[in-house]
Amino acid sequence: MGFRITPSVLNADLANLNAEIARIPSCDAVHLDVMDNRFVPNLTFGLPVVEKVRAGTDKMLDIHLMIAEVDRWAPGYAEAGAESVTFHIEASDAPVKLARELRTLGARASMGLRPATPIEPYEDLLPELDMVLLMTVEPGFGGQSFLDIMLPKIRRTRALLNKHGGDIWLQVDGGVSLATIERCVDAGADTFVAGSAVYSAEDPDAMVAELRAKADAHAH
Repeated sequence: MGFRITPSVLNADLANLNAEIARIPSCDAVHLDVMDNRFVPNLTFGLPVVEKVRAGTDKMLDIHLMIAEVDRWAPGYAEAGAESVTFHIEASDAPVKLARELRTLGARASMGLRPATPIEPYEDLLPELDMVLLMTVEPGFGGQSFLDIMLPKIRRTRALLNKHGGDIWLQVDGGVSLATIERCVDAGADTFVAGSAVYSAEDPDAMVAELRAKADAHAH
């Protein structure tokens, strides 16, 4: 299994995003956290910033929408050229319609779940998706500690994905670091959002490589 490291720029210098993205050339994608101060208690940036980032990098853009009214806003990110768009199931009124719309626009459709949201009620949606994102901290702020209580949920999600087949990525987001990535690999995750672990490192790209190597070594 090839593991993917998708660093979050939440802890980077948000005023110089393209320069910060240039510091992680070996990443598999750049994870952009869009927050509206409604769905989560924090405000980051929106579509105009993502459009500027898109113009400045050819890296895969992995958009994580932590916003209300996501059915209305998510397609714009696909139209802007983001390769992957994650909507939170708690904010979507018509998730199947939205997932299909994102795919039609050329983006991978991804469903995000807060820590307290179970995966089981959404099993029937899985064939509509290209990725499931499980929050392993309460969404809103970077630098939080990984919630070990989420490991059984990662395992249950992996079992459902295996049951349905297809190539659906399982992403974990929150508190991923050299200290926690092995536990996530054990539980079945294959795609990892690391924010503060990467951008607080002296050499962010070396940390991306270290995280990938640790995941690879643990899988064999």
